[in-house]
Amino acid sequence: MRDLLQRLQRWAERRLPALTRYRRPESLPIELHRRRIYIVPTGFGLGFSVLLLVMLVGALNYANNAALLLTCLLGAASAASMLVAFRSLDGLRLGHIRAGHAVAGQPLELTLTFDSGRPRNAIRVDLDDRTIAFALNGRASTHVKLALPTAQRGWQPLPRLRVWTSWPLGLFRAWSWLHPEQSVLVWPRAETAGPQPHAPADDARHMRLHRGDELAALRDYRAGDPQRHIAWKASARHENLLVKDFEQPQSRPQWQLDWRRLGGLDNEARIARLARWLNEAQAQRGHYSLWLPGNEIPGGSGPLHYAHCMSALAQLP
Repeated sequence: MRDLLQRLQRWAERRLPALTRYRRPESLPIELHRRRIYIVPTGFGLGFSVLLLVMLVGALNYANNAALLLTCLLGAASAASMLVAFRSLDGLRLGHIRAGHAVAGQPLELTLTFDSGRPRNAIRVDLDDRTIAFALNGRASTHVKLALPTAQRGWQPLPRLRVWTSWPLGLFRAWSWLHPEQSVLVWPRAETAGPQPHAPADDARHMRLHRGDELAALRDYRAGDPQRHIAWKASARHENLLVKDFEQPQSRPQWQLDWRRLGGLDNEARIARLARWLNEAQAQRGHYSLWLPGNEIPGGSGPLHYAHCMSALAQLP
């Protein structure tokens, strides 16, 4: 039965111009309305219709007014459920899509923001073979998280999303398509093993701090700190104890990740090696710079600098 309904849906998409129009990508926000919401009976709904037909024939054949009344009430309830299913999608609005970060081959998390002017129940979103259900409480927005499969680095357009519901009785399925005109950036996959990146000799311009004899700053007290290091005067002005942190400068090398030094590799192999070096530098909390054709990223560290470098690698032709 499910295969039959899917074939019927594909046939309708090929035949109805309105369905073809809403298959094209659209800019956000996207709001569902009566011209783009479609309703089909479910398998359970078809079976229930046959049952009502049998009940109607039996009630008329035996002139049973009570059975006829029950059949009419059930038929009216099923017709009302079709209207409720339609209203569950009518006016639903997809306002924003936020994408996370993912390496090629790993799922990328999408956060969809839906809003509405009234409560809605049992709304479902299909992405490939995965289905996520959610509900909206009044005028509050709801964030729905989906996992988008990725295969290769670079910009990947978002696929079509099917929004549907069979609320409240499961007799009818109201559905519509959402096709946002938006792409997400997939980071390159790093190589598994290889040589280490080039690190120059210690440079006095790149300094860090480690424990020594010179007072560098004040920090929160940690269990085990000696009492003679507690800054009593400064602690009196704060809620927590502050401890004197004695540090002195020590040089830290900066990793220079350069595309030009990988001349013996093709472009994708260079990108994979640079991605591995970026992962290692970030894991060691190092300070690194990146040179790419047409894009030179100065030295830095931290999650934002790492994301900037990986995004630059992903966008290489």
